[in-house]
Amino acid sequence: MRIILYTGKGGVGKTSVSAATALKAAEKGYKTIVFSTDAAHSLADSFDINFNNEIQLLAPNLWGQETDMLETVKKYWGTIQEYIVALMQRWGINEILADEMAVLPGMEELANLLYIVNYYKNNDYDVIIVDCAPTGETLRLLSFPEVLRWWMEKMFPIGRTSAKLLRPLAKSLANIPIPEEKVFDSVENLYQQLCEIRSILSNPEIVSMRLVVNPEKMVIKEAQRTLTYLNLYGYFTDMVVCNRLIPDKVDDRYFDSWKVNQSNYYQMIEERFAPIPIKNIPLFDQEVVGIPMLKQMGEALFAAEDPTKFFFHNQIQEITKEDKSYILTLPLPFVTKEEISLVRNVDELIVQAGKQRRNILLPYILNGLTIEGAKYEEGRLKITFVAKSS
Repeated sequence: MRIILYTGKGGVGKTSVSAATALKAAEKGYKTIVFSTDAAHSLADSFDINFNNEIQLLAPNLWGQETDMLETVKKYWGTIQEYIVALMQRWGINEILADEMAVLPGMEELANLLYIVNYYKNNDYDVIIVDCAPTGETLRLLSFPEVLRWWMEKMFPIGRTSAKLLRPLAKSLANIPIPEEKVFDSVENLYQQLCEIRSILSNPEIVSMRLVVNPEKMVIKEAQRTLTYLNLYGYFTDMVVCNRLIPDKVDDRYFDSWKVNQSNYYQMIEERFAPIPIKNIPLFDQEVVGIPMLKQMGEALFAAEDPTKFFFHNQIQEITKEDKSYILTLPLPFVTKEEISLVRNVDELIVQAGKQRRNILLPYILNGLTIEGAKYEEGRLKITFVAKSS
């Protein structure tokens, strides 16, 4: 099985790219399913076909699904939601508002992400293509299992034991709704499924992330930050897709400044994301809607290549902890020690290696630390960060 997740800033065209990739994979003979984790579904609009909550055939070898948010949340969050609603009502919040507040921010997208577990376990498809929510939401979802793991290990056993002791007393004194065992069972089941999705998505043998960008400054900066955090959490990125490049054949002088800007920003993309391969998609002369246009996009993106292959299979940066220091490791092959220079600019690290330069946005964990030293050996640059001396 192969799982590919596309993400990017809202509006860059990731839904179209996801749909085009799925269509191309199906044409190659793979049984493929494409679905979205975004609460604002737009896959149906991209294919120009009406979707529903059921998996349906879109083209030969290609299936799609736009999940019903209410059903999805009820399936994974229903029991927990019922308890939260009861608790809020005890606080005097009316039922309708309590129902709305009981669904935590991002819960819809998170529940949709859990569909991957079902697809994976059932093994009905060769390829799963995921049109992810915009990058901010996606990063929050991908990091959620790590946050929940701490809560489950530190607080869950205590909370469950305390509830057993307090339940009879609370009911007799104040009728406070202490969680029943089924609520804790539901939380534990959700946790186990999140652990499963974490295990699946961090498997570099079957899963990779792909970033969709436009040649625009704000889009590039957000994608750069996304790449840093994907690496931090151990998710592999095998491609950057640069969408909506104005073709050279467009000779209208109105677009001259746009073409110059795009050229400059494209160079920035090459600097920021090397050595990850960059695939280009031109700005088409009409809207990319419907299967014929999606086929054109897939052809422009992959030509004769297999869209499911790994285009890059290395983590471009790694963070480890040694005693009280953090080590940021960057693969930099084919250069000598003398060709490498390093500059720190607040939360950005600028690495010059020969004629190539990379600008790396540092994750939060390294922002408050200072660089103690760096060494280059066996094609890898290791930078040591330590706490600031008082």
